Amino acid sequence: MNERLNFTVEYLEPVEIEPEPLPDGFSSSRLKRSALILAAITLAIVAAIVLLPGLSSLRSRFEGAQPEWLAVAAVLQLGSCAGYVLVFRGVFCRRMSWRTSTEIGLSELAANSVFSIGGAGGLALGAWILRRGGLPAAYIARRTVAFFLLTSLANVGFLALGGLALATGVLSGAPERAYGLVPAVVALAGIALALAARALAGVLGRRLKRERLAAAARTAAEGVGEALALLRTADPAIVLGAAAYLLFDVAMLGVCFAAFGNDVPPVGVLLVAYIVGQLGSLIPIPGGIGGVDAGLIGTLVLYGVDAADAAVAVIAYRGLLLAIPAALGLPALAILRRRLQAETHDIAACAPGGSVEVLGRGLVRRGVSA
Repeated sequence: MNERLNFTVEYLEPVEIEPEPLPDGFSSSRLKRSALILAAITLAIVAAIVLLPGLSSLRSRFEGAQPEWLAVAAVLQLGSCAGYVLVFRGVFCRRMSWRTSTEIGLSELAANSVFSIGGAGGLALGAWILRRGGLPAAYIARRTVAFFLLTSLANVGFLALGGLALATGVLSGAPERAYGLVPAVVALAGIALALAARALAGVLGRRLKRERLAAAARTAAEGVGEALALLRTADPAIVLGAAAYLLFDVAMLGVCFAAFGNDVPPVGVLLVAYIVGQLGSLIPIPGGIGGVDAGLIGTLVLYGVDAADAAVAVIAYRGLLLAIPAALGLPALAILRRRLQAETHDIAACAPGGSVEVLGRGLVRRGVSA
């Protein structure tokens, strides 16, 4: 007996897969809240400059802006972003593609612009991306500590050099020798403290009773050790990347003085005042708005720079510093999230042992180290 079977074929509309949600600290709601706070503070500053009678001289200075110099400042900020990507790749892994390294680095810079508390926002986001990409948590933790120390060492090292140059008269511009000597001594003390932190963290890791605290101390000690090991290699990507990340940013601040027809402060003053003023980023405000600005302006004035000149340059500098990384990094983060969801990245190639299949690249062998 033959039976006829009837089949009904139903065609379904393709369903778009949503990318995996970001961690709570970087959720869409928090991003919107931080962006609103950032916008409100920015509008308040702009309104004050435009409306307050006592700031008429400041308004006239902004009206005299030279677009060509602002364009140079924007290019310098791109150079600073490139330096960040370079040192990120040197510290974490060279086996991931330049595309992946760039997307992660720019995503971190965007997080620093919107969420920054001394740069912690970008590091936390980068750690999540690398973990989601398949790297071991312990490796990420050690290298994150090393990355933070190496980029901070560039700041502290240049602060020591700039301070000593001002104190000895190699560079001019300091009102008194103490204006160079004190920052240099503080910077050298900071370097000594960082070196001693490895031994101290190791002792705490062995003696602390609470396992989580002990594990954190051990990770810190291992991170310091990895930073020192990376330094000993004199890797050009790390050395030049960390230096470029800082110095292009300092140069951008100097160009912002020229953009409004003002004299650029002496190199030593600009370098030392910039690094000291950045301490304002530790204030927990989205983008560091207010804290960094006040710190930079106050330090520049302390070193003899005209207050109005400093205010105009710093406001323009900060505007570019927040806008450019956000404009580059937020789209990069959106693209990277989709690549993470589709497993078309090559982050896992940096994990030790075995191999991983990467779409578009074939079989990529994992290495023993970064």
